[in-house]
Amino acid sequence: MPIVTIQVTREGSGPGRTSVTAEEKARLIAGTSQLLLDVLNKPLDSTFVVIEEVELENWGWGGLPVPELRKRRAAAK
Repeated sequence: MPIVTIQVTREGSGPGRTSVTAEEKARLIAGTSQLLLDVLNKPLDSTFVVIEEVELENWGWGGLPVPELRKRRAAAK
């Protein structure tokens, strides 16, 4: 029984969005489940997919919170 957790930032996937849409989440669930079926022969009805949306301020990379990292990168351009 595979359990897959997908974490994404809660900023949306396009301008004016503040979260991932229900359609995008459904596609992530379907695609992940299909991948496990194709690669590991895990039945769709035994695969669980959890999508966690994380506030952008709670996401860090390169030793910095992402908003600060993006500010620094923009200033360096």
